[in-house]
Amino acid sequence: MDQAAFIEQYATNRLNTNSLKWDALAERYGDKDLIAMWVADMEFKVPTAVTDALTARVAHGIYGYSYTPDSYYEAFFKWEQDRHGLTLQKDWLRFGTGVVNSLYALVNTYTQPGDGVLILTPVYYPFFNAIQDNHRQLVTSELTNTAGHYTIDFDDVERKIKANEVRLFIQCSPHNPVGRIWTAAEETRLLALCEQYHVLVISDEIHQDIEIDPINHPFVSALTVANGRFADRVIVVNSPSKTFNVACLLNSHVIIPNDALRQRYDAFNTRNNQTEVNVLGQTAGEAAYRSGAAWLDQILAIVRDNYHYLRTELAAHAPKIIVAELQGTYLTWLDIRGYIAPEYTREFIQAKCGLAVDFGEWFSANDQGFVRLNLATDPKYVQRAVQNIITCLDQLTK
Repeated sequence: MDQAAFIEQYATNRLNTNSLKWDALAERYGDKDLIAMWVADMEFKVPTAVTDALTARVAHGIYGYSYTPDSYYEAFFKWEQDRHGLTLQKDWLRFGTGVVNSLYALVNTYTQPGDGVLILTPVYYPFFNAIQDNHRQLVTSELTNTAGHYTIDFDDVERKIKANEVRLFIQCSPHNPVGRIWTAAEETRLLALCEQYHVLVISDEIHQDIEIDPINHPFVSALTVANGRFADRVIVVNSPSKTFNVACLLNSHVIIPNDALRQRYDAFNTRNNQTEVNVLGQTAGEAAYRSGAAWLDQILAIVRDNYHYLRTELAAHAPKIIVAELQGTYLTWLDIRGYIAPEYTREFIQAKCGLAVDFGEWFSANDQGFVRLNLATDPKYVQRAVQNIITCLDQLTK
């Protein structure tokens, strides 16, 4: 199917569907008429196979207590092996209702109040919440930004680990919002530091399948680094939610290869989280992993084209906007400080350009003047957003 036909079939208007992204604009931003470019979900219907599987399950008419069938493990494990070279075992896998909920549970399982927990900023803001809401010590190491290419300051990471007696590191891989896919060399160096100082690693790999250039920038799971050398000190969380646009079906994975760590997690859940699996979420997930590859390839092509359009147009008409290099995720990170004073970012982007975005200071106090835009959407919204920015900048200079 060509891209135009795919967009015509799958792109849809989400207004008046109780969409957080679109129908909560008045509540969240004070303006219901903004172009919604914020929440990390899509304006595309799920793969047809997912709709068919859910329709068949719904037709059964019973949603009683269920367990995870072997067929789910088979589909998910084959996906991980085929796409990422990751070999998993059934015993390692636990289920959650979402990666953020799992982060909260993991912080409580493996740390005590007051313990240092490290994150690399700017980063997805629920990372801050999972640490601070649970009264752990927030420790941050700022990524180094070189004209939109972000790297890890390993010396600073080591200093922060030692100075704060860090017990847990929460990694974002691929990194949201800066769009980096960490290389095997970067991962090896980072995980070796954590090994040296006895720091447990949680790797949030929810965006693992969103590879913009998989030949030159392939995703590397923390579990595969150095032939699995660090797997006993790593816990991976992921989900079909970002890949296949099924976030509110509440089905996610917690992958714990180490027996002792897994027993601690099970003990925590025995005390705090007595829930069953979401049968519709797992029905959708299995169907997506079995039959969603072609659909995902189409989505990735649209994201790549949206990114290319945005980058090309801004380079031509607003060259002082720095667009971060996008390797992974479908989220683009813009530095608009070349034109707009940081304290006027919201006024410009929201009030003048008519866009609902995620603002940089949500990801780090140091990043006011940056904005994050979602590119997993109908190209018409990206085109409107970009042209609004260009037009409003042009008006400022007249």
